[in-house]
Amino acid sequence: AFIKHFCIVWQTFADRHTGMFILSNEERRSNYDRFGQMDENQNFARAPQGFRHFHDSFYFDESFFHFPRTSRDFTDSKHHLHYNQYITEVLPASFKRPYLIKITSEWCFTCIHIEHVWKDTVLELEPLGVGIGVVDIGYERQLANHLGAHRTPSILGLINGKVTFFHYAVVREHLRQFVESLLPQKLVEKVTDNSYLEFLNSWHEENKPRVLMFDVASNIPLLYKLTAFAFKDYVQFGYVDMGLTQTSKVVQRFNINTYAPTMLLFKENTDKPADVIQARGMKKQIIDEFVSNNRFLLVPRLVNQKLFDELCPVKQFHRRRKYCVLLVTGEGEQFVSVNEAFFDFASSNTKEVVRFAYVYQRQQQPLCDTLLKKEDTTPPQVVLLERRSATGRVLYRTVTDGWNGSDDDKHRLHEQLEILQRDPSYLTHDAMLPELNNEFASMFLIQWINAAYDYLSQFYFDLLYSNWREMMPVLSLIFSALFILFGTVIIQAFSESGEDKPTKQKATDPPKTAESSPGQESTSSRPPKKNFVEVTELTDITYMSNLVRLKPGHINVVLILTDASKQVLLRKFAKEVYSFSGSQTLHYSFLNVDKHSQWMDSLMESAPDARPSDCLDEEEDFTSNKSDYTGHVLALNGHKKYFCIFRPVFTGEEAECSRWSEEDAATAGPSKASRSRSSSRQKATTLEIHHKLDRLGLWMERLMEGTLPRHYVPAWPDLDTITPQK
Repeated sequence: AFIKHFCIVWQTFADRHTGMFILSNEERRSNYDRFGQMDENQNFARAPQGFRHFHDSFYFDESFFHFPRTSRDFTDSKHHLHYNQYITEVLPASFKRPYLIKITSEWCFTCIHIEHVWKDTVLELEPLGVGIGVVDIGYERQLANHLGAHRTPSILGLINGKVTFFHYAVVREHLRQFVESLLPQKLVEKVTDNSYLEFLNSWHEENKPRVLMFDVASNIPLLYKLTAFAFKDYVQFGYVDMGLTQTSKVVQRFNINTYAPTMLLFKENTDKPADVIQARGMKKQIIDEFVSNNRFLLVPRLVNQKLFDELCPVKQFHRRRKYCVLLVTGEGEQFVSVNEAFFDFASSNTKEVVRFAYVYQRQQQPLCDTLLKKEDTTPPQVVLLERRSATGRVLYRTVTDGWNGSDDDKHRLHEQLEILQRDPSYLTHDAMLPELNNEFASMFLIQWINAAYDYLSQFYFDLLYSNWREMMPVLSLIFSALFILFGTVIIQAFSESGEDKPTKQKATDPPKTAESSPGQESTSSRPPKKNFVEVTELTDITYMSNLVRLKPGHINVVLILTDASKQVLLRKFAKEVYSFSGSQTLHYSFLNVDKHSQWMDSLMESAPDARPSDCLDEEEDFTSNKSDYTGHVLALNGHKKYFCIFRPVFTGEEAECSRWSEEDAATAGPSKASRSRSSSRQKATTLEIHHKLDRLGLWMERLMEGTLPRHYVPAWPDLDTITPQK
């Protein structure tokens, strides 16, 4: 009865434990709801065993078909990873050693072909310190998505929290090279006869012990690289190839046996190693223990909070009390002898309960101010302290009379340490220490550059191997940024706003350009792009390009002027045509009739219909008297060989054939025009010269509309008629 009762109680306990195990994980709970599965290694698709007795002849288990089950392999069962295990264990451990992870699935027949290579690789790399993991994509979908693995089989590497996919043929040598490529460069420095002294003496700058590894191999063994990566924060490693003639001096210097691998560990004393190991078959466990026991200098400098926490751990219980003897000193020449005396004292007092360290006041100013402010002392000073909490609370006491490195100071410090080990209450002061500065922290810019390099390199490999699923967020971000840039910058830069009116400016270079502001609202189809009108002079040099060879559809608007009227007419001309300067087909020039008087006469002779009708009755006056073309404007179409002419408003100084503009003739009737000409002959009204172009704006509107009369010529006047004969 007792045994039966015990079995019932045990079964109840087991059922409750199993239920808690299932309910504590969302994925296991989902598997149990769907398949009734409790064991994570149980096959979901397997038929329930309870139905086997129905008919034994119709039951076939998986052994009947002899399908290999890769997930049942010893490596898979031993190294199977879950999501929580990956987050809590594997990911933090990747900062100490690289991981090689295989992605597989239940019915992955391709995985069978790489299984023997995977086994051999695991047997080779795992003893060296490489982490091994297997993820079944059918059971651990969340972990597979987190790793970015979406197909099987896949092999990836994990180091420093970064995932890198393997993209080469699955060969053991390739996998080994892949693991080596994951490790940072220059973990182990190659040392020769010329560099070993510099390597050993650099302990002070880096605040780390030095390890020299002696072996006969041209390439640094992977075991040494993995060890260097695991202890990269504590020890600097160097490698000596004993097969080279360039290393014979250093081999003889330390009396190394060339028939067995040797490791020498140096601390402050570079003439004699602090520890040595030598073995034909160097094992990882031996190397790790050797380095771990010597990962600190005898008197290390406190350079960050992590080192302080490891050197001076927080008190946990009475038997594990550890005291720190801290020298607050400086970096100048006057502190060298003081620091050496402190090192000599620490070398002769190697008790496990006491740790020695020093700190530079300039580098760790907040810490030094907290420890020295109560007694108002200055460096060099020795402080005895014990950490009481992880938040920074310490008990401490400053050694009386300071520290000068004399024998009396050493004797006094030794006595106070003896008292402290007998009576912990000897530490009388209490303080909250601030967090230490990280003296070896890289600048923010360097950190940003390194992060950007890692991100770009990852993007490059994703692009190279078409990992589109991982690249989609990055591509989406890039295209979104380009779209925003195009919408807010590029379109705005090329858009033309017609709301702002150009301000009035004076003309600065009349022969080439004229500046003005429009006197009326713009009536052209395109607003001006500049706040000035570019007007070029029509000469025998620019004649061919501005007229004869003008592009089809382009018109050159030419102002006729003289030396006397040049300044006034150019300003008025620019003001009148400014509203039309936005057109790409209009060009503006001026012709000086004082220099080229024959060209205008030749043009008018080529197009007789361009003369006013009332001037034909007085042809003899027209031929006998020299014509005045000042203020005339010509619209020249060089390709189609026609022109339109604007005649200025009458000022009383012109020939009668120029007294009436085409706009007045077009808008007024014949009788009104004859009365106006008659009255103008009777009395001439003298106006300013610039009023000749008052109606040019209306004429330009008709030019743009295409309603002006066109006068065709068989050919443009020759160049000889432009330059006057001397």
